[in-house]
Amino acid sequence: MNDLVSIITPTFNSAKYISETILSVQKQTHQNWEMILIDDCSSDNTIDLIKDFIAKDHRIKLYQLDLNSGPAVARNKGIENGNGKYMTFLDADDIWFEDFIENSIKTIQKTGIHFVFSSYKRSDETLNFIYSDFIVPQKVTYSDILKSNSISCLTAFLDIEILDKKAMPLIRKRQDMGLWLKYLKEIPFAYGIQEPKAIYRIRKNSLSRKKSDLLKYQWQFFREVEKLNVFQSVYYMLHWMYRGFMKYRN
Repeated sequence: MNDLVSIITPTFNSAKYISETILSVQKQTHQNWEMILIDDCSSDNTIDLIKDFIAKDHRIKLYQLDLNSGPAVARNKGIENGNGKYMTFLDADDIWFEDFIENSIKTIQKTGIHFVFSSYKRSDETLNFIYSDFIVPQKVTYSDILKSNSISCLTAFLDIEILDKKAMPLIRKRQDMGLWLKYLKEIPFAYGIQEPKAIYRIRKNSLSRKKSDLLKYQWQFFREVEKLNVFQSVYYMLHWMYRGFMKYRN
């Protein structure tokens, strides 16, 4: 039975965290995986660290982009080169619990839903838990994701033998959300695992982003990527603003 899992990880100047991320993959209870790292022209020693792992573990693969192209291009390169029945994503500063893969596969087998995602813990850069756990809904639809993207890139898990491969939209932000919406246009819902199975590291630069810029980009996403009309965009924007505030209030 083919249960190979393709793990897609873009890297860019990720030397500070990449070893912890790879180690969390190597510690998985499910060991039939390939980790596809796509480096987006790092200028630090990210590549050297990855090559040290590759020398000892043939399941780890590295692709290097010729030009700095952003996370959508990097992840799409990984999607293109994945060979697994399952596909999942892990950013270069995040961490999985040891049973993340095993639990995701078992949930797909138990529920018959081919797109699952997990809750996660939220930490600062040094893994201190600064927010409460983010507990995902048990079910999310296309409309739900437009209101608030509760599917984090570090826990999305897809059976692409059934759902097929799709590329992330080539946009500056929200590439992952764009991909989830592509799948949710074709399936009724994705299934949320409410027990935390990963650690999302919240870095200082992510906290300091201007909210006005994020709102402007979200509006553009609704109008230009999802092609929603003005009334639909206003409706979903109001939900997005409220739920975004609630997400980080504690």
